[in-house]
Amino acid sequence: MSNTHNHSHNHSEGNIKIAFFLNLGFTIVEIIGGLYTNSLAILSDALHDLGDSLSLGLSWYFQRLSKKGSTKKFSYGYKRFSLLGAIINSIVLVVGSIFILSKAIPELFNPEETNAQGMLYLAILGVVVNGAAVFKLRKGKSLNEKVVSLHLLEDVLGWVAVLIGSIVMIYFDLPFVDPLLSILISIFVLYNVYRNLKKSMRVILQGTPKEVSLIDIQKKVKDISVISEVHDCHIWSLDGNYNILTMHIRLKKDLRLSSIAKIKKKIHSVLNNEPIQHITIEFEEIDENYHTNEI
Repeated sequence: MSNTHNHSHNHSEGNIKIAFFLNLGFTIVEIIGGLYTNSLAILSDALHDLGDSLSLGLSWYFQRLSKKGSTKKFSYGYKRFSLLGAIINSIVLVVGSIFILSKAIPELFNPEETNAQGMLYLAILGVVVNGAAVFKLRKGKSLNEKVVSLHLLEDVLGWVAVLIGSIVMIYFDLPFVDPLLSILISIFVLYNVYRNLKKSMRVILQGTPKEVSLIDIQKKVKDISVISEVHDCHIWSLDGNYNILTMHIRLKKDLRLSSIAKIKKKIHSVLNNEPIQHITIEFEEIDENYHTNEI
């Protein structure tokens, strides 16, 4: 079982590594191509791909780092470092998108000529390269691979838009199409940054994960016959995927440690289908006067 898990983990890491180098290499080609063709749309997409390269690089790094598990310095392991990566990536994308918009909006009203033929070739290459990265990751089992695959699929759609735009400019004298595409891509990037930052901030502020109902969990546990009260119940997420639950349980009668172990097993069984990966339970006696700072 352990060997299978390690093989899956290494395969996942290898897939992300390949996608990272593929994406980073093509981002460099995009920047050169965007400058050569004088296309803001391609430079906007290059920024998007640079952000994806950062995401892939950080995903690859944290996939390796997560092998270390718990340490004296980080008792929960290194999972939460991925949030730091997401925030760094978001800042880079916001700054880059604002810069592109500051160039594209004035050019929309006074568009410059672009090399539409060169844009067409780069767009075809973009669809092929990003499509290959998606194909490499789409069969991945890890959540990391699935998230990255979805991100790269967005890139493919962005390149399809550039491809259509370049074809339009080849057959029609409509130079404003390039800055218009650039603005649309930048807005799309900023929208995704907003969504990702919103998720990251919810995790950092230890908000209750959306997929978990605190009331339902308390009810399920309270329904166990020997339990009289469930309080100080808290659910939070380590990294957006790994959820943690802590709670205090008051029993209806005093029990031996062996009986408490059975109740604990029952609680785990009742919550088995909940998206919770780590549960900590504190048991209290009938008349134990336990005070907390709970609001």
